[in-house]
Amino acid sequence: MNKKFCFLLVVLCLSAASYLNAQFRLSSLVSDGMVLQQQTNVRLWGAADAGKEIKVVASWDAQNSHAARTDRDGRWVITLPTPEASFTPWEISFFDGKKPLLTIKDVLVGEVWLAGGQSNMQMPLKGFPGCCVENGLDEAIAAHRTDGVRMFNVPMKQEMQPQEWCGGRWMNTSSFTDMMEFSATAWFFASQLRNALHVPVGIVNIAYGGTRVEGWLPREILETYPDVSLDPKEMEKLTDYHRPMLTYNAMFVPAHLYTVKGIIWYQGCSNVGAHAQYADRLTTMVEHWRKELALGEIPFYMVEIAPYRYNDQTNGTAGALLREAQQEAASRIPHSGLVSTNDLVDDFEQFNIHPRKKSFVGHRLCYMALNKTYGFHSVCCEGPHYTKWQPKGNEAWVSFDRLDMGICRNYDIRGFEVAGEDKVFYPADKVWLHWQTNEVVVSSEKVAAPVAVRYGFRDFLPGTLIGGNQLPAFPFRSDRWEE
Repeated sequence: MNKKFCFLLVVLCLSAASYLNAQFRLSSLVSDGMVLQQQTNVRLWGAADAGKEIKVVASWDAQNSHAARTDRDGRWVITLPTPEASFTPWEISFFDGKKPLLTIKDVLVGEVWLAGGQSNMQMPLKGFPGCCVENGLDEAIAAHRTDGVRMFNVPMKQEMQPQEWCGGRWMNTSSFTDMMEFSATAWFFASQLRNALHVPVGIVNIAYGGTRVEGWLPREILETYPDVSLDPKEMEKLTDYHRPMLTYNAMFVPAHLYTVKGIIWYQGCSNVGAHAQYADRLTTMVEHWRKELALGEIPFYMVEIAPYRYNDQTNGTAGALLREAQQEAASRIPHSGLVSTNDLVDDFEQFNIHPRKKSFVGHRLCYMALNKTYGFHSVCCEGPHYTKWQPKGNEAWVSFDRLDMGICRNYDIRGFEVAGEDKVFYPADKVWLHWQTNEVVVSSEKVAAPVAVRYGFRDFLPGTLIGGNQLPAFPFRSDRWEE
């Protein structure tokens, strides 16, 4: 190969690379079939040549354009006002000055939520091998009747450096194949919300199975944690989904400009055993995400990890301690809430980390959004919360608050344990409701003088105590014998 030919080949390659880099590009989230948050200023973003003026015209406001000039790296962000929600399919056109660049179609305007966490949020309607979603297939088959619910699954990836771009596409209910890939929890949340509000609902899903909360935090925060190493060699030794920072870089960062109403979150199983730091770190994560999203203190509604035997030999309390940390986080994070799943497992699911009743989880998240975000205050969204107890002879009288509709079960109440001075807990063999005061009265023949009471406070101890809207009482302990 002669030198002249080599030189021409290099020039052609460089010219081609320059041409490709100069191409107009949109984020994958800004694409056909997207759902935009209603009646606000949403962000659209992408890349083009440096110094270019990019204009946007939306078909709901065709007389007006909105513009931004690319920075020296070619990046641009345009803010676009959106109308009231409707099922009308709109179009958005992009221009380089007066030159048309691209038009995206079938755009809906409604309510948009970010869904995140680990495998119980990732779990699709088709289920996982060995783990089914109750009625998931039937739901996917019938979903074409529920128009206006759409979901964008950010591809499950990990990266050492923050990423600007991600793949993926908007999926909708008209495709059975798409529906089978919808996050089950997010689908039941979104479809219920759509039916309650009568508007389209979009979900941006960034769940990644097995991830710890540290996986969703950035380098500058993780560097302050003495128990976390960001040395690539040390990270390589970890199971991939336990590696810190990497899912944040690859999945949250590319999606953080998308304008959402709030966040739903289902994560915590992989932090079992590290409950002492969990409330602090989840609170920090929410603070950081809200800062990066730049949408104010948007709602953050999370799911309590379900009962599961984390140790084959004993029914310990490691999972219970993590659930307690989740309650602590919910008490610290402004505009947040926690839904309990203590009642949503059967005995045969003791060793199934992915319990099947995802419809209840999604619906309970929806109840919380309806009550706390959309002003439907008559919708009960939280079960009974323990407040205090007092001994009366051989009985423990337990009080609760958040009883919008009282306690709705006065027989066959299971899940309580009591202990005496020996600090040994025994299952309660007698539990009854003192309906005049909504106190639950608990006793065991093996405990003559109770000094502590617990409810559902083991790895796997489902309870049956419910309040309004059939919502379960939250697990609790009156003692602090384990930290």
